[in-house]
Amino acid sequence: MNLSLYSVNAFLILDSEGHRVLAKYYRPKGHPQGESKDLPALKDQRAFEKGLWQKTKKPGADIILYDGRLAVFRHSLDLIFYIIGGATENEIMLYSALTAFSDAVHLLLRNQVEKRAVLENLDMVLLCLDETIDDGIIVETDSTTIASRVSRPKADTTEIVINEQTIMNAYQTVREKVQQRIQQL
Repeated sequence: MNLSLYSVNAFLILDSEGHRVLAKYYRPKGHPQGESKDLPALKDQRAFEKGLWQKTKKPGADIILYDGRLAVFRHSLDLIFYIIGGATENEIMLYSALTAFSDAVHLLLRNQVEKRAVLENLDMVLLCLDETIDDGIIVETDSTTIASRVSRPKADTTEIVINEQTIMNAYQTVREKVQQRIQQL
């Protein structure tokens, strides 16, 4: 039985041709099973991604066991989002994390989740990923919470108008306060 919090081995976004848009592989040194010797080289990672894409390029399923790993994936226009976990991981938890991430990205990009939009807003997508998964640990599964933590603050729409009347009012207030202080002495 796996009682570790480290449930995610990798997060991938591949395009419709199987090319990498975003890839993040997890296995920190503090992991109970030690640092990963699994897919250490870029060449191995690319081969894994290409094979995974071949198996999942057609929409239909959501979960697949590929190369001894559990892959949970979701299609979105010309992209496929993947969360990769160990074969014994809880697929419902992985799927809920993927759904939360995907929904948060849809909220942030206003339902325009395509390769171009993701690349243009890669900073927000990466922040969204970091709010969902931290070093292979799923930390948030609520899409609105993730999106609210990542969204850019709106500019202050209230403008302060400084004119002669405002300055005169401030001067009058200061003058009255000074006169009150003088009278108290």
